[in-house]
Amino acid sequence: MQNQPKPIDILLAEDSETDAELTIDALQQGKIRNNIHHVWDGEEVMQFLRKQGKYEGAVRPDLILLDLNMPKLDGRSVLKEIRSDVALKAIPVVVLTTSSQERDIHESYGLAANNYIVKPVDLTQFFSVIQSVQDFWVNVVKLPQK
Repeated sequence: MQNQPKPIDILLAEDSETDAELTIDALQQGKIRNNIHHVWDGEEVMQFLRKQGKYEGAVRPDLILLDLNMPKLDGRSVLKEIRSDVALKAIPVVVLTTSSQERDIHESYGLAANNYIVKPVDLTQFFSVIQSVQDFWVNVVKLPQK
């Protein structure tokens, strides 16, 4: 019998309620029941990662799904902060956004995003993409120990 992969902690940074619900639903429909933590803006991402305020008891995520266009602190700024923080920079970050602008793609990879994924508009494709991301990061990639 094959070993079941261990669930991972995923931090979803998404300000759109609809996109957040769809992403969480797609993740929950996957074969692995991962722990999904959702925050609404860039400031909350950093508070969660630094265990500040209401996130004092937060876990260190194994993977971050990061929207670029969020209020308070956008995804680019969040990515810069994560990559400049010795305690956080090893956490894989997948940019999951509606933007297909070459400028955003180049900037995200320049800031050391691990992947850049444009959210498909088609619901079936969206679910497929999210489940592929989950499968890759849970079953294929070896993540650093917390």
